[in-house]
Amino acid sequence: MAKLSLGSTFPLSLSHHIRPSVTGFNVAATTMKMLDNHPSLEVIGGARDRFLPALFNNLRLPYNPFPLIAWNRHVETIFASFYRSVPDVRLRRECLRAKDGGSVALDWVSGDHRRLPPDSPILILLPGLTGGSQDSYVRHMLTKANSKGWRVLVFNSRGCGGSPVTTPQFYSASFLGDMCEVVEHVGARYPGANLYAVGWSLGANILVRYLGHESHACPLSGAVSLCNPFNLVIADEDFHKGFNNVYDKALARALCKIFKKHALLFEDMDGEFNIPLAANAKSVRDFDEGLTRVSFGFKSVDDYYSNSGSCDSIKHVQRPLLCIQAENDPIAPSRAIPREDIKENPNCVLIVTPKGGHLGWVAGAEAPLGSPWTDPVVMDFLEHLERGASKTDKFSCNSEAVQRSSGELQHMEV
Repeated sequence: MAKLSLGSTFPLSLSHHIRPSVTGFNVAATTMKMLDNHPSLEVIGGARDRFLPALFNNLRLPYNPFPLIAWNRHVETIFASFYRSVPDVRLRRECLRAKDGGSVALDWVSGDHRRLPPDSPILILLPGLTGGSQDSYVRHMLTKANSKGWRVLVFNSRGCGGSPVTTPQFYSASFLGDMCEVVEHVGARYPGANLYAVGWSLGANILVRYLGHESHACPLSGAVSLCNPFNLVIADEDFHKGFNNVYDKALARALCKIFKKHALLFEDMDGEFNIPLAANAKSVRDFDEGLTRVSFGFKSVDDYYSNSGSCDSIKHVQRPLLCIQAENDPIAPSRAIPREDIKENPNCVLIVTPKGGHLGWVAGAEAPLGSPWTDPVVMDFLEHLERGASKTDKFSCNSEAVQRSSGELQHMEV
């Protein structure tokens, strides 16, 4: 799913809060000067001072949205969705069978298993609602990270990106089971590598919930959240206003299309399921009422939204987390961002751009058709974490888990 400023949007007083280290004094001092003259970005968070030097190269210049396209948030959102280039990359697919019998598809860059050292950093990508490895924003992030020597895979949720549906259950904003199993499987395959993740929209919501749920035990070394709705109640409120109805109907059609491909699995379902409502949903709310909230044990769709956001997870995050939002995002409202919790958490930093729409960010060196403005920022953050990460305290997995993961995979080229 994608106005508020709490007084920390790069004002003059910001320089008083930066404590440069001796070795990084020049960079930090330059960063302070840059911030004093840089009103276009909001940067806050308990980890702001810690990570600002790493983000300096991309934050030292004002955020300049591409002319004409970015004048309206809906124009930017739609342009990025339909006209952004889609990098051509050959992928190798693994279908991972979950413990409950469901399946997800993991798309790896073909040839990387032989080309990259086994301890190369690994990046797991979580697309938005109904999204997958075919989406332009996913492909750009994948190719940028891969070009820097990262092993990258796309986590296609049940039914998304051509992922098979093998049980009468899709995925939801609240469900973390598949994420846990994917991280376990990847960590078992490459026990000497650090694991990271990037999520967009609903994928970002799931990722932040996962970070909060795992807390100190989280096997990831860092993560990035982009266009996160955070509070699904607020996001749902805005989803039914004005032009946002266009997005609502489009996502509902995409959900219905996935559902109808696997409708036979849902025949003769007991309980409160409303299969006709889900199959013919005119809104995401209809689909969630007819299917999602029942599948995951919620009393109502409002109960589902109230208990499935990631805003309450921020305070429990114990790994470095970069959140990037657009102030004018029509689907992930700015007022839903848990700014106070982000400011209180010493592991979190938030960047809010003045424009960007939802999954747009048509700005930067590659605008308007190339990668979004966020990609270089994300990679600077992740590479900074990897440079400082220890390879000795790795996520480990027992041999039984390795054997189970190996035995329940199917491979294909896509």
